[in-house]
Amino acid sequence: MPVISTPQEFNQDDLYVDLEAITEHRLFLKCEGFNFAGSIKLKAATAMVEAAERDGLLKPDSILVESSSGNLGVALSMIAASKGYRFVCVTDSRCNAATRLLLEALGSQIHVITEPSPTGGLLGARIDHVRALCASDDRHVWLNQYTNPNNHTAHYRTTAPAIARAFPDLDVLFIGAGTTGTLMGCARYFRTRQRPVRIVAIDSEGSATFGHTPSRRMIPGLGTSIRPPLLDTSYVDDVVHVSEAETIRTCHRLARHGFVFGGSTGTVVSGASQWLARQDQEVTAVAIAPDLGERYLETVYQTGWVQDFYGGDVLRPQTATAAAA
Repeated sequence: MPVISTPQEFNQDDLYVDLEAITEHRLFLKCEGFNFAGSIKLKAATAMVEAAERDGLLKPDSILVESSSGNLGVALSMIAASKGYRFVCVTDSRCNAATRLLLEALGSQIHVITEPSPTGGLLGARIDHVRALCASDDRHVWLNQYTNPNNHTAHYRTTAPAIARAFPDLDVLFIGAGTTGTLMGCARYFRTRQRPVRIVAIDSEGSATFGHTPSRRMIPGLGTSIRPPLLDTSYVDDVVHVSEAETIRTCHRLARHGFVFGGSTGTVVSGASQWLARQDQEVTAVAIAPDLGERYLETVYQTGWVQDFYGGDVLRPQTATAAAA
């Protein structure tokens, strides 16, 4: 029976869903949303805060500040509350209402950016705002998930070894690309152990991560408008880009089987299914599900929101059937 004194002490690291009956491919989904932060970002947040404490960057009067589209902000907010730090989350207009309410419940301050930077989009504008906050008050401490090595080290030490233990015969690992912390940590782990595991990055259409021209994206989580500094493409074997319409269809398809996952998970499962459909032999495959779907109920799972941004055809049964085929 687990007994904890702080919320970051608990994380379910060994839960997988067999998706073969849903996707018609041998695909296991590693569920990372069963902790008090509700996402895989708890691992990176914990590692970054603990490193800052060891290095003497965080003091009793420090104010944590971070740019986040949602999940990392929640994780840092929870840790800050448990440790007694103030926290400012700099997000943008795509952040889900449920996420904002959760940040407020945890006692955090929220700055919502609505105007994109001319060169860096909303992400660039968020980072500019963080830098301005730090320049205005030296109590602000920016952990900087985009360059912080503890972002990927956390997954090198936890996520990847857990997958290796559960699947000693693993052939391919599908990982969503956001800041690329999870991607780089897992890829480095399997590369350094000379495991013949193929690393496939899943990205959103409209993301600049792998050199594409950035364009509108409404679902927070994966994708960036600026190439992530942590990314080293030499560790990536393949990349699959997924449209947000396909993300939504996949989320709804999973929900019809009782699994309500977040938008990032829908993107990863859709990309993994596309990649597996092109293979001529069966492989053992794992995909990482970063979060659950409760924070997306007013967006991805809300018919009016979906129709407003993607049109009325996205959720029609014949469209979903065609996409699955």
